[in-house]
Amino acid sequence: MARMKTSPSAAQASHDIRVALGRFRRRLREVATEGELSPGQASVLARVSKDEAHTVSALARSEGVRPQSMASTVASLDALGLITRTPDPSDGRRQIVTLTTAGRRLDLGNRAARGEWLAGRLDAHCTEEERRTLIAAAQILERLARA
Repeated sequence: MARMKTSPSAAQASHDIRVALGRFRRRLREVATEGELSPGQASVLARVSKDEAHTVSALARSEGVRPQSMASTVASLDALGLITRTPDPSDGRRQIVTLTTAGRRLDLGNRAARGEWLAGRLDAHCTEEERRTLIAAAQILERLARA
C-alpha cells in the first residue's frame, strides 16, 4: 500500500501535537490522582464511569494491557470499594464492572481537580488571545478526531 505524501507542516504538526498531548495527558493524570490512585487505576475508573467498557477483557483492550494486568487493577479497585464486579448474565466466565457510589464520587472529584488545575494554569500562564487560540485549536482537534 502506497503512503500518501504529506506536507512538511502536516508532518511537523503531527509530531508536535502527539508529543504535547502525551505530556499533557500524563500531567492531567498526575493532578487527578495525587496520593489516591495510580494513573492506571484512575484511567480505568474514568473509563468505567463513561461506560466505555463493561468487562475486564474490554477494559484491557481499551487500556492496551494484558487481561491479567487488568484483572489485577480491577481487583485493587474492588478492594478499595470503588467498583463492583458481577457475573455477566450472558457468559458467567466474564465479569461486568460498575462503579460504586464511592467510585463515582472519586471519579467526579478527579475530573473537577483536572478542570480546576487546567483553568488555573490557563489563567496564570496564558493571555486572553492565547486562550482563544486554544479554544480554536480544540475545535480543530475535535473535528480531526471525528473525520
